[in-house]
Amino acid sequence: MTDHQDRTCGRPTRSGSPCKIRISGSDVACGTHATKQDKAVAEAHRRGWSEGYRSGNESSTSFSKSRIERLEHRVEELEEQLDATRRVYQVDGHQVVEVGRYSYRWRGSEPLEVGDRVLLPENYVSRMKDGPGPTAGVVSKLGTTYRGQLSDIVRRAPATGK
Repeated sequence: MTDHQDRTCGRPTRSGSPCKIRISGSDVACGTHATKQDKAVAEAHRRGWSEGYRSGNESSTSFSKSRIERLEHRVEELEEQLDATRRVYQVDGHQVVEVGRYSYRWRGSEPLEVGDRVLLPENYVSRMKDGPGPTAGVVSKLGTTYRGQLSDIVRRAPATGK
């Protein structure tokens, strides 16, 4: 079935001349001249086209989502590789760790592990948020990619009662 925009019915009228009513889409004849079979065929064509369009759209969406996930995973891998090449674990002979988003130097005798609780030095933000004095934090990563001046961890924090 062809889909032409400027089609006319073309079926013979009572006078015998071809019908000049415009038809479009899946219709094969105008409403006056279409038979039940013409209408059924046109409806089946519309339904098939709609289902095919919907299926293609869903397939495209699914493909796009999987491609995005693969690209995000690849970016994550590349960031980890770059991080690994730039990460340092000691500065001036002292261990360096990340606590949250920030890096600190540990001058203690026993090395820290990921998950250890520590007390961080007071700064103007922690003073406003938590009050004066050191703030508790948890070691989230060993080493750092930060190349600036580091603050020292005050000491290990006491274990919580959990």
